[in-house]
Amino acid sequence: MRNLAELAGELNAAGLADWPAVLEAVARARLSAAGHGDFPRWAGIVDSLPDLQEDPVRLRAALLGLSPWRKGPFELPGVHIDAEWQSDLKWARVACALEPLAGRRVLDVGCGNGWYALRMRAAGARFVLGIDPTLLYITQFLAVAQLLDTQGVCVLPLRLEELPPSPRAFDTTFSMGVLYHQRSPLEHLRLLRDTLRPGGQLVLETLVLPGEEQRAATPPDRYARMHNVWLLPTVPELLTWLARTGWRQTCLIDVTVTTTAEQRRTEWMPYDSLAEALDPADPSRTREGWPAPRRAIVTALAP
Repeated sequence: MRNLAELAGELNAAGLADWPAVLEAVARARLSAAGHGDFPRWAGIVDSLPDLQEDPVRLRAALLGLSPWRKGPFELPGVHIDAEWQSDLKWARVACALEPLAGRRVLDVGCGNGWYALRMRAAGARFVLGIDPTLLYITQFLAVAQLLDTQGVCVLPLRLEELPPSPRAFDTTFSMGVLYHQRSPLEHLRLLRDTLRPGGQLVLETLVLPGEEQRAATPPDRYARMHNVWLLPTVPELLTWLARTGWRQTCLIDVTVTTTAEQRRTEWMPYDSLAEALDPADPSRTREGWPAPRRAIVTALAP
């Protein structure tokens, strides 16, 4: 995988000398035919891309073979990838709350195809390690890395709990769109805390319920057609979770109701999206009767 040697150097400099061998072994095991039946086809697409750079039509067709593209957009040589999410809108909300990333080692948990990790690097981060268990998203990053400069960014097919024990070596950790997929959200917050040096910044973005009371609820089946949403808190409950897991100086940055201007079906993500998840008679509710998706951004410092 590209950028692994660079990753090893950064991890060694951060006091994580035992990490490179572990991470590489897990990543290579995941990026195999045994990891996903479609991976050989995806890998073949990635391998073909350097020869297609002078032919935008064939390049575009090849990249469409890696659909669905969830995060974006990407501007590649002669090709505009119009992903499901207009991720620049979320990044604008997040970026205003960041401590300067210049020179920082950053961990991006649930990084998807690396769109945000590349923005973090462009904002001055020394190095960004992105982790995500979904092989298609990792393959999309590998495709992008064939066509753009991704120096300083490494994306690996891992979950947070699969990282080796850490001496709290990162300066900034992002967890965006991950917390509500966790069966134990407080454990996720503890694991995030343990990735950061004392005083390091957490940037957390997650679904929340409306209301000023402290409560959380679990959808009995699906939420907005997603089957893996486990627990949705109100903002006051989310802030309590952060306090109970040791975070300090928590700050609510933004709460935004997601609209179809930000998340929608496109040629690059031709399946059901937000519009199909909302009640057609009342778009303030999901088809299951829950409040429509709203997302909060919170920052906090590690103790």
